[in-house]
Amino acid sequence: MDHPKPEPPSRSRLIRLTIGAIGVVYGDIGTSPLYAIKECFSVDSHANISAGNTEVLGVLSLIFWALTIIISIKYLGVIMRFDNKGEGGILALMELISTRTHGVAKMTFIFAIGLFGAALLYGDGIIAPAISVLSATEGLLVAAPSFEPMVLPVTVAILFGLFFAQRNGTGKMGRIFGPFMLFWFGLMSVLGIVSIIQSPYVLAAVNPWHAFYFLTHHDLSAFLVLGSVFLVVTGGETVYADMGHFGKTAIRRGWFSLVYPALLLNYFGQGALLLREGTIPSTVSNPFFHLVPSWGVIPLVVCATLATIIASQAVIAGAFSLTWQALQLGYLPRMKVTHTSGDERGQIYIPFINWTLFAGTVLVVLQFRSSGNLASAYGIAVTTTMVITTVLGWFAMRRLFRWNIWIASAISVVFVSIDLAFFSANITKVLDGGWLPLLVGGIVYLVMVTWHRGRELLRLAIEKRNQTLGSIIKDDIDRFEIVPGTAMYMSGYVGAAPPALVSNLKFNRCRHETMILLTVNISTSAHVDSKGRLNVMTLEKNFYQVTLSYGFMDELDIMKDLLFLAEHGVPVDITDVIFVLGHETVTVKHGTHMARWRKELFVFMHRNSRTPSRYFAIPVKCTLEVGSHIEM
Repeated sequence: MDHPKPEPPSRSRLIRLTIGAIGVVYGDIGTSPLYAIKECFSVDSHANISAGNTEVLGVLSLIFWALTIIISIKYLGVIMRFDNKGEGGILALMELISTRTHGVAKMTFIFAIGLFGAALLYGDGIIAPAISVLSATEGLLVAAPSFEPMVLPVTVAILFGLFFAQRNGTGKMGRIFGPFMLFWFGLMSVLGIVSIIQSPYVLAAVNPWHAFYFLTHHDLSAFLVLGSVFLVVTGGETVYADMGHFGKTAIRRGWFSLVYPALLLNYFGQGALLLREGTIPSTVSNPFFHLVPSWGVIPLVVCATLATIIASQAVIAGAFSLTWQALQLGYLPRMKVTHTSGDERGQIYIPFINWTLFAGTVLVVLQFRSSGNLASAYGIAVTTTMVITTVLGWFAMRRLFRWNIWIASAISVVFVSIDLAFFSANITKVLDGGWLPLLVGGIVYLVMVTWHRGRELLRLAIEKRNQTLGSIIKDDIDRFEIVPGTAMYMSGYVGAAPPALVSNLKFNRCRHETMILLTVNISTSAHVDSKGRLNVMTLEKNFYQVTLSYGFMDELDIMKDLLFLAEHGVPVDITDVIFVLGHETVTVKHGTHMARWRKELFVFMHRNSRTPSRYFAIPVKCTLEVGSHIEM
């Protein structure tokens, strides 16, 4: 890689990071035991697999190898090597590859699949909190079936409290996430061990022969049950996406030292229970909560509910992080973003995303009404994203690390074969609810590509309408009266004349003594070092072109960074500058270059996006907005 390797964290910091990773990164995958085994043997599923010895060992063998190959080898062993200055996630990987890719067709393909994979994660962000919290509250039915009317109201109440709390940030809550999840994984391990001791034969499922025998002797049913087996790895993408927050070492240590063995022990413990009580319908319907005696069900429900809240918190925080990346890279309109911590850059709150996710989550809870029904909608978005990550991973192996084509191809073929097997099994869920995350992902993808393409067309329209900056400085500027002071015009494009500047010269017939053209540039790198953040180009007649560069994961603080202008030879006191911002009214003239209805969608988003002054936190008393009309 081009960037230097970061210094390894100290031992004490690594321990703290590992505990944090266990609490956040593995929250989603850590609650899968609540519903994964249950769905594999559900009488309502299309597979309709009985809980016989052969079937239980076969399913457990599939679970063991799915966790081992997809999480341990694919994500932790291979994909996490492809970091964008320490940051992970599908958008970070897409941008990293794009810097080393040439050719319009290849670039278009990489951006298309990368954006679609990212968009699908919003569908997962709606379903994951719903199925996790619902599966926990359904444990009440094991204690007493009479609790059934309370399940949905309790679920909605918990979800409302969770989303409402987001405005306060996750700093204080985060301090208890790790320690509690340590307890949760320890509890699952103990429950699993106690059950395995009673039926140690279940450990034979480690042998892949049981998976092979199950797949070859149950035909279509075995294929369909793969859709439920995939539920055990549905938090896998988070492992890569949260790499920038905790680092590779902490995430890997957390997995191999606790999470991986705890999950296996609990899954095998549930399997051992089914070997003993597979003929009892109540046990098969919810084996997790039958691992404890009747007196322990309610305490286990409470613990499971807390675990699912933490898991949901991780998914919501992931949606915030993904949105922040998309905002910075220019794939979504400007939104209100609140940084909830002065110390941790990753802690942000985006109100629009938060309450949109809440509305969607409550709607799916009320529509599907049970975790079993929701399982039919869960998985297809995640497995599609995993396929896309594997494809992008191949490009990274070849273009970034220059791996031998045969080695890269062999690794990719193994991963994509497994991904496609799970993808094919999940495709059967489309009519039963799998259409929901695909629909959400499709809508978000449409918004992303429309906004990105619309901004390009708007730039072309501005350049076509206005004079070039060079011609204004050389030919026209001397005709206008000079007034004292400094004006800073924000421009989205280096070298272009901002519409606000053109309008001000046209109507006010004057210019300020010092003219600064400010462009905020978001790099395809995750972070930009503060030393290289400010770039100043001195132009003629007291004009300055200033560029502030940020990585797509950096916090924007332009007022603080502009304080260093004097050190770069710009004679200005930033506290005495007038920021002149353009307020473009955009209308659609025709439907060339992009369908008219998509242009209308772009205009709607542009009109409702956050203004530059509010988005960049420029003081109102220092701001002057100049309107202009642009046709596109």
